[in-house]
Amino acid sequence: MGRGVRHDGHDEEAPVGAGKRDAADERRERLAKVQAEQRKAERRRTAVVVGVVTAVVLALAVPVGIFFFQELSAQNEVRAAAQADIEGVEEVEVASSVHTESPVDYALLPPSGGDHHPIWQNCGFYEDPVVPEHAVHSLEHGAVWVTYDPALDRAQVDRLRELSAANPYLPVSPLEGAEAPVVLSAWGVRLAVESVDDERLEPFLVKYLQGPQTPEPGASCFGGVGA
Repeated sequence: MGRGVRHDGHDEEAPVGAGKRDAADERRERLAKVQAEQRKAERRRTAVVVGVVTAVVLALAVPVGIFFFQELSAQNEVRAAAQADIEGVEEVEVASSVHTESPVDYALLPPSGGDHHPIWQNCGFYEDPVVPEHAVHSLEHGAVWVTYDPALDRAQVDRLRELSAANPYLPVSPLEGAEAPVVLSAWGVRLAVESVDDERLEPFLVKYLQGPQTPEPGASCFGGVGA
């Protein structure tokens, strides 16, 4: 460190550590600048990530939103159709509904009411035919009995299986000799269709499962026979 000369002729010492303090200050300034640049870069990266995530979420949300909108619209259409008259629904007069353990000679097959066995058919999907007298008792409890031709293609049978699983009052079973490949029977009403894809099928279920025609609404569809 150099020495200075005072006006009185004495040497002047430079302040001790001044150079070191200047160097330390310079390092702190450089560090502050570097940290500021790092914060800027981090903010830019965050903005990019947020933008990408937002775009992905929106890209996913749009089709999901469309799907739910379509599902809601379809449900509304089914409910609206159920409130109106359903084309092809046949009303059946039920003259008697007593319990009997004897076979019943039904005028229609599958029947839509009448005398029936004291024990009802449990609701569910069946690969084998069920006894009509038991199924009619289930109709009295508000069930809709769906019968299908054993020759019906597997995809349609699987669809009926799904419908049965989704509805606790929907016994489904094969039946030979019915008037149509698929017949829906509720107490006092019935609908014959050629395919499970018939647009009247779901409105019929909405309208007549536990519908106003039910003699004993809310009575059990379990604890009987089968399934």
